[in-house]
Amino acid sequence: MKLAGALLLLGAALLLTSGGDCGLCPALDKKVDIFFKGTPEEYVAYLRQFNDDPNVLENAANIKKCSDRTLTEEDKNQAISLIEKIKASPTC
Repeated sequence: MKLAGALLLLGAALLLTSGGDCGLCPALDKKVDIFFKGTPEEYVAYLRQFNDDPNVLENAANIKKCSDRTLTEEDKNQAISLIEKIKASPTC
């Protein structure tokens, strides 16, 4: 797995386990889903609901495009699978 994929998985794991409650709020859960499965346009449109700063949206689009270029479908599927396993874990 590429470094970007490994960092993404680490970030997701830290995010999900940091608060002791592994449930993601619905908005964050949808954001993660759109990030991995959606287009840059869909991702930016979703983020625009929460922040309309053009610089933030441009950076978000660039990050999404970079991840789409860098991560393989296998990397994305592994990240999604990891998040689902963490959310479903009884020890979480």
